[in-house]
Amino acid sequence: MKKLGPAGMKWLKIIHILLAAMFFGGIMSSLALHFAVNMAAYEETLSFYQHAVIISDHTIRIGAVGTLLIGFIYGILTKWGFFKHRWITVKWVLFIIQTFIGIFIVDQLMTSNMDMLEAEKSAVLHDPVFIQNHSLRQYAVIIQIAITVLIFCISVLKPWKKKKGT
Repeated sequence: MKKLGPAGMKWLKIIHILLAAMFFGGIMSSLALHFAVNMAAYEETLSFYQHAVIISDHTIRIGAVGTLLIGFIYGILTKWGFFKHRWITVKWVLFIIQTFIGIFIVDQLMTSNMDMLEAEKSAVLHDPVFIQNHSLRQYAVIIQIAITVLIFCISVLKPWKKKKGT
């Protein structure tokens, strides 16, 4: 299969950076809202979860899926491949871990709490399961942020890269 030339690589990198910024910005926005919510006020808590769902569905998810698709394009249409360099393989593994955390922890806890808020109204604010879900979601988002920063560092530093002449 024909590989991308220099111009194609530059455009691919621009799209990749924009999508990664969208993904990371969405996660950071969600965390910022999380710290700002007054969990004693029902309307404010409901509003937080409504906005967190919007951020997740329209910013984080688009950034994540777009980044994944761009990663496949990089693997198929460039010299980088998927497993040619250890740092690329590590990025893929970290991205998969991060995606599973997002889908199976963050989104599930958010959906569960949103359902509880709509069903139980203000009484849910004192429910231990609701409070635990809220805290676990916060820690999972922080883990996602840490993984994203690690992926950024790996992308720039390219550790484990073969040295020239060896």
